[in-house]
Amino acid sequence: MARKKATKASAPKRRKRASKAEKYVYFFGNGKAEGKAEMKSLLGGKGANLAEMTNLGVPVPPGFTITTKTCESFYKNDRHYPKGLEEQIEENIVRLEKAMGAQFGNLESPLLVSVRSGAAVSMPGMMDTVLNLGLNDETAEAIAQKTGNPRFSYDSYRRFIQMFGNVVMGMEHHDFEEVLDAKKTAVGAKFDTDLKVDDLRDIVKRYKSLVHDKTGEEFPTDPRDQLYKAIDAVFGSWNNERAIRYRELNDIRGLFGTAVNVQSMVYGNMGDTSGTGVCFSRDPSTGENYFYGEYLMNAQGEDVVAGIRTPHPLTDLKKQLPVVYKQLVAIKNKLERHYRDMQDMEFTIQEGKLFFLQTRTGKRTAKAAVKIACDLVREKMISRDEAILRVDPKQLDQLLHPMFDPKAKKDKIAKGLPASPGAATGQVVFTADEAEAWHKQGKKVILVRIETSPEDIGGMHAAQGILTSRGGMTSHAAVVARGMGTCCVAGCGDVVIEYKQKQFVANGVVIKEGDWISLDGSLGEVYKGKVDTIDADTGSGEFGKLMRWADSDRKLAVRTNADTPNDAEIARRFGAEGIGLCRTEHMFFEGDRIVAVREMILSDDKEGREKALAKLLPIQRKDFIGIFEAMRGLPVTVRLLDPPLHEFVPHEEKNQKEMADAMGISVEKVRQKVESLHEFNPMLGHRGCRLGITYPEIYDMQVRAIIEAACEVKKKGLRVYPEIMIPLVGTVKELSILKENAIQVIEKVFKEKRTQVNYMIGTMIEIPRAAIVADQIADVAEFFSFGTNDLTQMTFGYSRDDAGVFLPEYLSQGVLEKDPFQALDQEGVGYLVDLGIQKGRLARPKLKVGICGEHGGEPSSVDFCHRVGMNYVSCSPFRVPIARLAAAQAAVREILNKKKAKKKK
Repeated sequence: MARKKATKASAPKRRKRASKAEKYVYFFGNGKAEGKAEMKSLLGGKGANLAEMTNLGVPVPPGFTITTKTCESFYKNDRHYPKGLEEQIEENIVRLEKAMGAQFGNLESPLLVSVRSGAAVSMPGMMDTVLNLGLNDETAEAIAQKTGNPRFSYDSYRRFIQMFGNVVMGMEHHDFEEVLDAKKTAVGAKFDTDLKVDDLRDIVKRYKSLVHDKTGEEFPTDPRDQLYKAIDAVFGSWNNERAIRYRELNDIRGLFGTAVNVQSMVYGNMGDTSGTGVCFSRDPSTGENYFYGEYLMNAQGEDVVAGIRTPHPLTDLKKQLPVVYKQLVAIKNKLERHYRDMQDMEFTIQEGKLFFLQTRTGKRTAKAAVKIACDLVREKMISRDEAILRVDPKQLDQLLHPMFDPKAKKDKIAKGLPASPGAATGQVVFTADEAEAWHKQGKKVILVRIETSPEDIGGMHAAQGILTSRGGMTSHAAVVARGMGTCCVAGCGDVVIEYKQKQFVANGVVIKEGDWISLDGSLGEVYKGKVDTIDADTGSGEFGKLMRWADSDRKLAVRTNADTPNDAEIARRFGAEGIGLCRTEHMFFEGDRIVAVREMILSDDKEGREKALAKLLPIQRKDFIGIFEAMRGLPVTVRLLDPPLHEFVPHEEKNQKEMADAMGISVEKVRQKVESLHEFNPMLGHRGCRLGITYPEIYDMQVRAIIEAACEVKKKGLRVYPEIMIPLVGTVKELSILKENAIQVIEKVFKEKRTQVNYMIGTMIEIPRAAIVADQIADVAEFFSFGTNDLTQMTFGYSRDDAGVFLPEYLSQGVLEKDPFQALDQEGVGYLVDLGIQKGRLARPKLKVGICGEHGGEPSSVDFCHRVGMNYVSCSPFRVPIARLAAAQAAVREILNKKKAKKKK
């Protein structure tokens, strides 16, 4: 497709393969568009919305969109483009020239365009843009003469060379900035707008020399050559490092690629009645219903997000250009009503005339997402079910963590813009690489930058919080941080960053790399040192309302994995309806308990083990009393001891000596016992029910502690529902033996306590064989709880502890779509789960079934659990609201799918 030798960033071979009949290019302009909003997967979000706005009568500069499938073809066919694409581009260039009354390279009316990317899923700042394409020495001078504004023409020209050089020719952005800064210093200009036309002419000349020096090529002058190279580069940006990283971090998969949007230019840098801005129909941080955004006069779009000049709030535009502001508000309202959601929009004002360049569903914080969803229901724009589907369950995690204690002492050293809410405390680092490296060492860091760029994405994700000295509320740092749910303070002019010295100075206070600071992203404040935090309040307001709606829709119950009364209390506050997994081994490691456990392990006979276990009995009983009281009548599933005994003994010589001294035995005896417990593969060794079979006294003690605790709590007037879970069962005989043993202990306790409680005995399905023979096991088990952590390990043959070596490569190469330890593998592990449920309920139709692996709090896994008919999911306390919302969404989707199927019939 290229007319001349391709540049570094764009060297595709143009073998023509695909059918001529396929449409690759869609035009929009003059109030009509070939596309529409529903074509997002083909036209990308930007292209689909440009078409939709055009059809709605919104003032949109004409242009055309090259489809995402063209990008797919580009990569599938070794960077070859399909046959017929160039012809379609040429046809649409002619249409665009006719619509604009201008032509590429024409010296009387030169056509200038922007070339932008746009995938089906919004990826702000991740891919590249070229503005003012079509300029060369002749057209720049022609525009200068035609407009009578040479400063505008050469300002646009120098911007074009810089963007094209960076995006298309592979040069570094800072190479151009050094030339620009040197010129500003030489002429005493503070801002770009202070440069005179002769200054800009000189910069253009220097930029072109710089391009030749760095690339060995002349800067291209033919507008069509420029266009095709820019198209190549935008498609190429789909697989640049930062775009790939963004998709990995945000779990964006299954897209064709990016579309390319070629659009006629409108100019915000034509003087005091021109400008550009970014706005949201509601506040993306809080969700409040007021018009939110920033703009700059005599500027182009990159000026607003780059942070070089401080933008103005939209309220200033109301005073400066009241007619334009009124029109802007009217279109904002029209777009929000049409899309029935908060919109993120970009606009340009050219000599007093308003143009819209983009609208899309705005990214927002979790707090804003919840408020906007509830408000749109109140405003009768959407239904309650739609509101439930509008909030990403994973986003709720932002609401469930601590915030700064209002009573805590704070040493405020600076104030900036409240760009992304929340509280963050960490050690200062100044580069994204350092942020990632320190994070891997287990450190909490705050990334401090003059301004962030897309290349910083990895460090931004690793950081607890982000602080920038430049940039506004719609800067790169602010938008990306909000999307990540990361606390961010932006545009903090009080902070002077000195990269070489690895420090910053804020109002006379020097903060060096490694020093602790704290950020309040809701207030935009920076504090020296650590600040105490308190738990978030999530039970009231819009959050509480959304959760009540979710609870009324969902069919799945939501329990928690909790091992202590404190965890149980937290989970109840988050709406847990019981405990689905209480791991008793976690209780063995606390305080002096480990001594009794080790005494039991070191005993040579049953009598010695029972003596040691007698010391543990009252401790375990007390633990269970606390948990039962915390749950106050809700069911509690207690898993009997699961891990192998070697986990409880010391393996280092120093610790073995300490154990020997504490127990009054020789170090040699300790060493021999530890060696005897060694297993080649402990995960598949002497653990779980196998321990219960060989050392029944261990499970007898635990069952007694559970039932005695239940009886005591009942005597206090509280209801209690213990569910005893026997782990790692693979054969029905294992379960039969251990259930019979447990019943004997329970009957003894009932006689001793002269009271009884309702209880159940079931098992954890975590071995593939158990799922296969689930009908046999269900003859004995009163409930199943799928332990998907171990079931995943055994089904895949992966050790969760060791898979980190190869899983990242598996994900990047597409061997696996998702990490199976984070999201349930529905095709393989899920098949076994579904099989186990079906076979189990054949034997016991009312079999209670749940899941207790951490998959129980992951939204796609919760959806699966709903579809296969589980009774409940169980997850960690802070994931309970996530599971509640995900369960409601699964129920709503099921109803919608049934309605769609009915309509098709």
